[in-house]
Formats: sequence, structure tokens, C-alpha cells
Amino acid sequence: MNIQVYLGSLAFLQGGGSATGGLIGLLPFILIFVIFYFLLIRPQQKRQRVAQQERDTMLKALKPGDKVVTTGGIYGTIVAVREKDDTVQLRIAQSVSVEAERSSVARLQNSDKEVEASK
Repeated sequence: MNIQVYLGSLAFLQGGGSATGGLIGLLPFILIFVIFYFLLIRPQQKRQRVAQQERDTMLKALKPGDKVVTTGGIYGTIVAVREKDDTVQLRIAQSVSVEAERSSVARLQNSDKEVEASK
């Protein structure tokens, strides 16, 4: 009789018994996911949200005379901002101007003062 009870308890340990054994086995994975969420995923989402807000603010503040770089790598100076169709007119050479969507502006060009200050 002792042998049968012992074999029965071994079957329980191997997962043939209850669902609580399976949950206890998943507990380390759940804890690892929670740790990853709070240490990696959540801070990255916050940084992305802040960067997107800064980009939206920069795009809304574009005005004629700003020197910009487009996502295609074109350097130019804003000649006009058209709110109606959400475009900007860029002067890329002395007598050459192009029209681009406002969202295609990647960043403002660094002025000489900002470059010297960063050194």
C-alpha cells in the first residue's frame, strides 16, 4: 500500500493531478514578463510618446525662413507654409523651390551657434 501511495504522489508531481501545478510552473515566466515590462517596454513607450510630441510641436511651429532637412535628405529654407493643404514651399537653390508635405520635414538645421555650443 505504501508503494501505491508513493507512485500516486509521483504522478501528481509530473503534472497528472491538478491545474495549480501548471500555474506554479508559469509563475517565473509571468514574473519575467512583468519585470521586462517595467524595465524595458514602458520606459521605451514613454520616450517614443515624448519624441512624437516634440516632433508635432516642431512641425506646427514651422515658419518662413526656417532652415530644414526633409526625410529625403533635401536641405532647404521654408518660403511659405500653406495651412490649407498642410504643405510647405522650400527653396533648395537660388531659383529652385519645391513643395513638400509638412510631415516630410525631418528636423530643423543646426545653426552655427548651436554647433559651436555642442563642441
